[in-house]
Amino acid sequence: MGITVAKVVCLDRAGNIMVEQPTARTMSAWSRLYRALRDSLPVQDYRLGKKLRRIEQNDGSVTAIFEDGSSERGDLLVGADGIRSTVRAQFLPQVQPIYAGYVAWRAVLDEARVPREAHRDIFELYTFCLPEGEQLLGYPVPGHDGDTVPGRRRYNIVWYRPVDTPVLDAMCTDASGQLQSGGIAPSLIRDEIVARVKADAEALLAPQLAEIFLRSEPFFQPIFDLESPALAFGRVALTGDAAFVVRPHVGAGATKAAIDATVLADCLGRAGEDVAGGLARFESVQRPFGRDIVALSRQQGSYLSAQLKPQAQRRGSELRRDVEALLYAHGNRSDQIGDIVAARGLDAYF
Repeated sequence: MGITVAKVVCLDRAGNIMVEQPTARTMSAWSRLYRALRDSLPVQDYRLGKKLRRIEQNDGSVTAIFEDGSSERGDLLVGADGIRSTVRAQFLPQVQPIYAGYVAWRAVLDEARVPREAHRDIFELYTFCLPEGEQLLGYPVPGHDGDTVPGRRRYNIVWYRPVDTPVLDAMCTDASGQLQSGGIAPSLIRDEIVARVKADAEALLAPQLAEIFLRSEPFFQPIFDLESPALAFGRVALTGDAAFVVRPHVGAGATKAAIDATVLADCLGRAGEDVAGGLARFESVQRPFGRDIVALSRQQGSYLSAQLKPQAQRRGSELRRDVEALLYAHGNRSDQIGDIVAARGLDAYF
């Protein structure tokens, strides 16, 4: 399913290894996981180009009504439609994603274009670089069509940078002067924004990472989190990022969605014909789990969020970054999620 890396390292500005730790992780790509899931569905049951307008329901069924005027009726509707969920907006219009105070610049480069020295030094590693107040990680991922053959893979970079709201708004304004609220499509990011971050990369990053970043076409995503106060609405359920948005540091987006799906299936199976009862049980189990995962992600992102605070207002981990502890936490994310699963009694579902 991906590419195995055996070591995690942190590079200093000169490109030397400051800290290294053994690890055991497999780096994959969303497209590879998506294809494995998608292939299990009949072609006629997966409809592209449909935009949900609203949901209607009664005691016996629920109906999804789409913008093209079509509709579908069933016993259950699962809202797994992400951070800007239309399903959540209908039932919880007051619940909005909360900006964390920083963005993730993302870059990916085909292995064949990675400079030879950088390839030799870091391609097979999970690599951190920590400019003051910032955090970057890089690692190999499958190439186009999920290819894991050496020479056809890709290198992925995620660079977290604190950005206050006025600056974020400027970054999310396209060349026509239109503010793209909540995030901007990569194709609309102004050239001067990209030029500025590439200049910063050259000035701040280890040279191996800077060379890869400079050869890429980077784009950024604002980081948000979100907690839904309810997950069940009659015959409608919220799952995945529609229910709880977790910052990327925990590496739990797909895992959390899979746990949601497993618990939802179990609760509905136990409830038989009582769909609403099954969803109520699902909510009682998954709301605490979702809150715990969001809290863990906020804790791990606290140093980055705190960069927008005056120094005197920062506390604990907001003031000082322990590099070895950071690397250790990233290497033990599965254990941290497992601890939450066990604490909430979710291991009974697996």
